[in-house]
Amino acid sequence: MKRFKLWIGGRAVDPINNQWLDSIDPFTGDAWASIPRANEVDVSLAVAAANEAMKGEWGEMSASERGRVMRQIGDVIAKNAQSLCETEVRDNGKLLSEMLSQIRYISEYWHYFAGLADKIEGSVVPLDRKSLFGFTRQVPVGVVAALTAWNSPLMFFTIKCAPALAAGCSVVVKPSEFASVSSLLLAPLTTEAGLPDGVINVVSGLGAEVGGPLVNHPDVAMVSFTGSDVTGLKVYEAAARGMKRVHLELGGKSPNIVFADADIERAVAGATTGIFGSAGQMCTAGSRVLVQNSVKEAFIERLVDVAGKLVVGNPFDLQTDMGPIATKLQYQKVLDYIDIAKSEGAICVLGGGPAFVEGAGAGQFVAPTIFTGVSNNMRIAQEEVFGPVLSVIGFGEEEDAIRIGNEIAFGLAAGVWTADIGRGLRMADALKAGTVWVNTYRSYSYMLPFGGMKRSGLGRESGIEAVQEFLETKTVMISTAR
Repeated sequence: MKRFKLWIGGRAVDPINNQWLDSIDPFTGDAWASIPRANEVDVSLAVAAANEAMKGEWGEMSASERGRVMRQIGDVIAKNAQSLCETEVRDNGKLLSEMLSQIRYISEYWHYFAGLADKIEGSVVPLDRKSLFGFTRQVPVGVVAALTAWNSPLMFFTIKCAPALAAGCSVVVKPSEFASVSSLLLAPLTTEAGLPDGVINVVSGLGAEVGGPLVNHPDVAMVSFTGSDVTGLKVYEAAARGMKRVHLELGGKSPNIVFADADIERAVAGATTGIFGSAGQMCTAGSRVLVQNSVKEAFIERLVDVAGKLVVGNPFDLQTDMGPIATKLQYQKVLDYIDIAKSEGAICVLGGGPAFVEGAGAGQFVAPTIFTGVSNNMRIAQEEVFGPVLSVIGFGEEEDAIRIGNEIAFGLAAGVWTADIGRGLRMADALKAGTVWVNTYRSYSYMLPFGGMKRSGLGRESGIEAVQEFLETKTVMISTAR
C-alpha cells in the first residue's frame, strides 16, 4: 500500500504530526493507499510557501512566461494520463472509460488558460478632468484556497488552479479526504513542468483540521469551494468573517424537460446519461425528468427499458456503464433517500436498492433507480441525492414545465428536449439555471462559463469569466498639471 506525502513549497513532505488516513477503493472496499492527515501547522507552511511564491519567481514572471509554464503542465498531464486515470478510478470509483476521455480534456483546460494568461488587460479611461490621466490594471487577488470534492478531484484541481495561475495567483489545494491521491500525484507533475516552488501546494486531511484553518488563514485572500450547499454555506460564512473573496460551486437538482415533440430516443439517452452517468455523483445530475403528459407513459416505458440494461460493475472494465458509490457514507445516504421516496408514496419502477456485483468486496453499488408518481414537493424531488436515483414528473403545458423546473432551491443546470427551437430559446430564458442544455445534456467546454444560481453557488468556472474571479481591478490616476 503506497504512502503519499503532502506537497508544500515544491517538495514532498510528511505531515508534522506524522498521522495518516486510509484511502478506500470503493470497488473492493480495501485500503489501497494512505494519505497525510495534516493539521493547522501544515496549512500555515503551505500558505507561507504560496505567499513566498507570489513575492518571488512566480510574481516576477511575465504573463507570457506564466502561460508557457501552464502549457507545459498540460503537456505533462497528457504524458502521464494513464497513471492519473487509474489513480482516480482506484480513489473514487469513476469509470476508466470516462476518465480516459476526461484526462485529455483536462490537458486542454491548461492549454486554454495558458493562452489567456497574457490577455489580461486594463484600460485607459478618458476622465472628466483634463489634468488627470487615469487607467486600470488587473492584478492577482493573492493566495487562493481551493477546496475540492471527491467526485472529480483532477477536474476540480484543474478548473480552480488553471485560471488562478493565469491570473498570477498561487494556490493551496485541500482535496476531499475521501479522494486525495490523484491531487497528491498531480502536484509534483506541475514542478516537473517547470512551475516554480510554492505556486501549487496540496494539503490533505479532514475538513475541520485542514479546511477550516485554510479558509480562516489571514494570508488567504480567496476561497474557491466545490461541494454540497450545506458545507458551502459554512465556508461562505467563515470566509466572510475575513472579508475574503469567495467562489462556490455547489449542488443541484436539475430538471431535464422532455416535450411531446422531442426526439424520444435522444431524450431517453440524455435522461439516462444525465442521471446514471458517474452513478449520479455529479452536481449537474438531471435527477428530475419532467415529461409532457401526452408522451409520459411511452417515455417511461422506454426509459425503464434502456436504464434496465445498464451494466453495473467494475469501473476498470470498459464495458461497465455505472460504477460504485464513492464512499460508504454516500452509499448509505442514497439508500436512505430511496426509502424516503417509497415512504412518500413514490412508485419505484426500476431498481430501488443495492446492486450485487461479482468480485466487489465492498458492495457499494446502487441499482439504477427510477421513481414515478412523484410530485415536486416530495423530498426526493427537492433534495440532492447525489446518486443514481431519478424522479419522473409529468406536466401539461410549457408554463407548467417552467414553474416545476424553477420550484427548487437550486439553479445549477437544466435540460430541454424539443423540436421547436423557439421553445428551446424561451425555456432557456425562463429557467433559473446557470447552464441550460437544449437537445443535449452534460455537454461542457472550457471556453464557456459554468456555475449556478440560487443555492447552487456564486461565481463562474471555465471561460474568460473564470480568470476574472481571481483578479482585482486597481485604478491609477496621474496628474498632468503643469
